[in-house]
Amino acid sequence: MFEGDPGRRIIVASWASNAVFAASAAPVALGAAGLELVAAGTALALFCAGVVVWVVAFLTAVARTARGDDIVVASLFFLHGSTPRSVRRQLFGSLLVSIAIVAATAWTAPFGVLVPMLPLGLMGLWSARHGRFPPRARRTDA
Repeated sequence: MFEGDPGRRIIVASWASNAVFAASAAPVALGAAGLELVAAGTALALFCAGVVVWVVAFLTAVARTARGDDIVVASLFFLHGSTPRSVRRQLFGSLLVSIAIVAATAWTAPFGVLVPMLPLGLMGLWSARHGRFPPRARRTDA
C-alpha cells in the first residue's frame, strides 16, 4: 500500500490510532457503560501521544528552518504545498475519520474530543520529516 513511500509508518500509525480510538469509544457509545474508564483512558493516552508528536514535529521543523528551509504552519501541519497529494489524502482522511468517530461517540465518551490532536500531529511530523519546502529568503536589510 505505502511500500517505498517515505513516512509510511507515520501514515499507518495515524490510521491505527483511529482503530484503537474506535475500538474503545464505540462500545461505550453502544451502551457498554462498564467500559467508560477504558474509553477515557485510551482517549487520554492518544491525546498525550499527540502532544508528544506535536512537540517532536515542531522541533524537527525548527531544526530544518535553522538549516535554511522556509517552513510555515500551513505547510507544516496542514500540508499545504509540502507533501504529495497521495500523502495529503491519507493523512487528511485519517484526521476526518478521527473527527467522525468523535462526532459519533462524544456524548458517551467525551474525552474523545482530544484524540484528533494525534492525527493532526502526525500530519506535522510527516511534513517536518519528509516534506519539501523552499529555501528561506536571505535578508538584505542588514
